[in-house]
Amino acid sequence: MAQTQSLNLPVSDGTSMGAFIARPDGDSAAPGILVFQEAFGVNAHIRDICGRLAGEGFIALAPELYHRTGTGVEIRYDDFTSALPHAKALTDAGLEADVRAAHKALAAEPRLDQGRMVSIGFCMGGRISFLADALLSLRASVSFYGGGIAPNPMGPGILGRAKDLHAPILMFWGGLDKHIGIDQTRAVVDALREAKKPYANVEFSDADHGFFCDARPSYNPLAAKHAWGLTLAFLRTHLEG
Repeated sequence: MAQTQSLNLPVSDGTSMGAFIARPDGDSAAPGILVFQEAFGVNAHIRDICGRLAGEGFIALAPELYHRTGTGVEIRYDDFTSALPHAKALTDAGLEADVRAAHKALAAEPRLDQGRMVSIGFCMGGRISFLADALLSLRASVSFYGGGIAPNPMGPGILGRAKDLHAPILMFWGGLDKHIGIDQTRAVVDALREAKKPYANVEFSDADHGFFCDARPSYNPLAAKHAWGLTLAFLRTHLEG
């Protein structure tokens, strides 16, 4: 079980951002984790992930990154067209402000074990988890099929930020993913290797984009199970180190 709550966070650009937080039961100190949404909003899937992480002992906070174009935006997985205007309105400057606002709110949690914070993100959020690692003194980060880390038709990517990463990053990709090709995943790995940053890179050959989400047709139960176990092991190892 987890204690959940909706928050409203001030952002440095004068905007206000909603967020969902799940806290573990009990009153002992706990590590914090920033959870970054897919293109479909802080929906039931993202809230479920926060609850699962709280069940594993984390204080999990998911900021609503579409707050400049809507409030409480949740979009069906079969309606990506409706997500596009929100996603295209995002800027790296705005996202950096949002990441810092979410980090500040998580750091202010009374039960947070200070200095023990990590991040995780999915799809669009996988890119933002990479960005958060570059911006913040995290202990580790995880990126699930992070589109837009490498250059793609939608934008120039953020590979230039690889040199700024503070912590080891674990990356998951689907071998059947037609949105993120092998050229992009290799570019991410090459940038991290060139920057001499610690990383782990995992490809599930029989998994597609979005394989972790049980609300999507591309859900792959076996890959999701393996990825969850690896995620928890990776985070706990670096939180203890």
